Amino acid sequence: MTAKTVWSGRFLEARVDESWEYVVRTGSITAAVILAVDDGHVLLVEQYRVPLGRNCIELPAGLVGDEDESESVESSAARELEEETGYRAGSVEVLGEFASSPGMTSETFHLVRATGLQKTGDGGGVDGENITVHRVPLGEVAAFIASRRADGCAADAKLLPLLGLLQAV
Repeated sequence: MTAKTVWSGRFLEARVDESWEYVVRTGSITAAVILAVDDGHVLLVEQYRVPLGRNCIELPAGLVGDEDESESVESSAARELEEETGYRAGSVEVLGEFASSPGMTSETFHLVRATGLQKTGDGGGVDGENITVHRVPLGEVAAFIASRRADGCAADAKLLPLLGLLQAV
């Protein structure tokens, strides 16, 4: 089987392999998803997502290798965390690599834990991202996400482990 590229953009290619349609990340780009927990709080972000047509509650995240192919996962995660949330991490630890939606895309992400957080600014992302930062007490995460969903926000599936972890304790 040989996949046929039917469309190619800056970061994605749409391919067909016999009857299977999917997208792949171009080059060596991956993503970093950041679990930033400090002082009994977790940092969540909310932003409008074009494919969903509405805001989405997520863990902070960003592409690795989109600006500098030699950038490490840790450096990218630290940069993205500060851009999006206004918090600088004292340390960043890679917890593992995961597939985000393996039936639809080749995209993988590295889950990282950021600790030793220090507020340096308001966050909000780069031009056009319009990110809202939420610093949520760990004991209130499930209720917070439920409240935002009731207001029409989507919730990123990468929040499920956080919700499961909180239910287990």
